Amino acid sequence: MNTPSSDTFTPGRDQSPKTSVHDSHEALLIQKWQEVKARIERAKSLCAREGQNVQLLAVSKTFPLEDILILKGQGQMSFGENYIQEAVGKIDLAQKTRVMNDAQWHCIGPLQSNKTKWVAECFDWVHTLERAKHAQRLNEQRPEHLNPLNVLIQVKVDAGPNKSGVLIDDVLPLAREILSCPRLRLRGLMTLPDFTPEYDQQLKIHQKGRSVFEMLRQALGHEHIDTLSMGMTQDLEAAVAAGSTMLRIGTAIFGGRTQKAPVSAVG
Repeated sequence: MNTPSSDTFTPGRDQSPKTSVHDSHEALLIQKWQEVKARIERAKSLCAREGQNVQLLAVSKTFPLEDILILKGQGQMSFGENYIQEAVGKIDLAQKTRVMNDAQWHCIGPLQSNKTKWVAECFDWVHTLERAKHAQRLNEQRPEHLNPLNVLIQVKVDAGPNKSGVLIDDVLPLAREILSCPRLRLRGLMTLPDFTPEYDQQLKIHQKGRSVFEMLRQALGHEHIDTLSMGMTQDLEAAVAAGSTMLRIGTAIFGGRTQKAPVSAVG
């Protein structure tokens, strides 16, 4: 490529509109991620949880691998994907980039029997287990050279008519099924209640999720049951106050969802 001579070079002349747009997008994405991190720290401070770890799971569904790489470069380690087929494409591309070697991929979308093999082979975590049949399939399909798949039971803690998840009374029986699967590692619970704008109602329903989590820990006595995936962009403060250990944040970081689910190559 020819380089302009010093007598004709103008500062900024080599910056194409495409480059400028990319730099602006990157800066905005990092800014939003940092704002979410600060918001979590403020929420922890308000409920005297400063010394406790509340993990940020960046929900990257429908967004390209380039965005994930930007955040990984800032230190974000965990990424959540809803659409399994889209995610498999991203993970495959990510494995070709050294920077993503230690990233953690979380399946937070609904499980289907015809896709459990992809989940078992590609993900590090699954948040949405609600059937013993799926636990058995994941266990059988998890490759032996990989660490056991970290599993959360999705529990229904509200009366939302269309919510997935097991009933509270069914949590322990399913947990015992999971414990019998050597290629799975039960880590805790995930909740996804219907959204309510009132903080007091958010807190009440999240406290219910926390109570189920504590019941599970007391009943099984397993130290590795340490994860309560609870809270999103609109209710993270209430979730932190109720005891969440993992927040699933997408919109506050990436913005509104795109219409298509892009899987773009790097570079």
